[in-house]
Amino acid sequence: MKTPLAWLQLSKEKIRLLIAIAGISFADILMFMQLGFKTALLNSAVRIHENIKGDIFLISPQSDALIGMKSFSSRRLYEALAIKEVKSINSLYIGFTTWKNPLNQKTRQIMIMGFNPKEAIFNLSGVQKNLDKLKQPDQVLFDTDSRPEFGPIPQLFQERKEVKTEINNRQIEVAGLFTIGTTFGADGNIITSDLNFLRIFAQRDKGLIDVGVINLEEDANTEAVIKTLKNKLNSGDVLVLSRDEFVNYERSYWENTTAVGFVFTLGTVMGLIVGTVIVYQILYTDVADHLPEYATLKAMGYTNNYLLVLVFQQAIILACIGFLPGLGFSAFLYSVTAKATGLPIFLSKSLIISVFLLTLFMCGFSGAIAVNKLKSADPADIF
Repeated sequence: MKTPLAWLQLSKEKIRLLIAIAGISFADILMFMQLGFKTALLNSAVRIHENIKGDIFLISPQSDALIGMKSFSSRRLYEALAIKEVKSINSLYIGFTTWKNPLNQKTRQIMIMGFNPKEAIFNLSGVQKNLDKLKQPDQVLFDTDSRPEFGPIPQLFQERKEVKTEINNRQIEVAGLFTIGTTFGADGNIITSDLNFLRIFAQRDKGLIDVGVINLEEDANTEAVIKTLKNKLNSGDVLVLSRDEFVNYERSYWENTTAVGFVFTLGTVMGLIVGTVIVYQILYTDVADHLPEYATLKAMGYTNNYLLVLVFQQAIILACIGFLPGLGFSAFLYSVTAKATGLPIFLSKSLIISVFLLTLFMCGFSGAIAVNKLKSADPADIF
């Protein structure tokens, strides 16, 4: 089997080849990290949404995301009970408060969620088995994946079975643990009952809730019930959302409204530009160095198309070889980042395919620019 001419040309200048591989790998790492952070942002933002058991959700139209919820009257939620397909309802209170590290007494903002423990709305084993404990005054559940700055609460709980600290200057006790993870908006999470939530936020009105959760009968038509609810609650003070709409509402905020989503997208574009410039320089230099040879091939009867394909082959080879070390190093960085931040950043098949396609485009586009030099390779001028 003959060695492809494109590879022979690339491998002849080994230093230049290594530089090209390093440049492409660097560009791929930039794209992997930017897209990985963006994906982690969107996935972490909906962790709570995906773990709430509900078919339909009510929120205020003034709400941006879970970190910026606006309250609405719970009467709107109770009106849903008039629909026969509605099986149960529950109110969710959400807020941020000050958590005191029980060891060093340092304070940090933590996200707290309160609900009526008579109805288990969280699809989390740690919450399910501790519902009775939440009915007791000043009892909370702590997220094991919260940032370490809140203190080694999981370890202390396993050792003592009793951890006491202060929230918003009120003494509370950790009655159990659950796992859900941090987000870009919250470094830690705790869950408690609605009554305990109102004890901590004494200024909050019990009749004003942040999220209304509606569960339907098994044979209910969700879309039909949503349509009925929208007609029934047609006052402009609540949004009626399906589960998918509830999740996408949060995603849309982080991706389209905040600067974070734009920054990660811009970072990906910058990585693509950097890689394109590097590959173009390599291919252009290679074409310029071999211009007499290309002119000779033209004189022998080879067409421009043959030479163009040759350069594109070099671009594809560079893309494939440069992608592999970029993928490997990105996997290492993902592992380090996940451990350091607790964010759900991982290499998915779709992400790997996306970056590989971007790499092919990057190298192919660079080749398309570089081949312009070939068109001027006239044997009469060179010889």
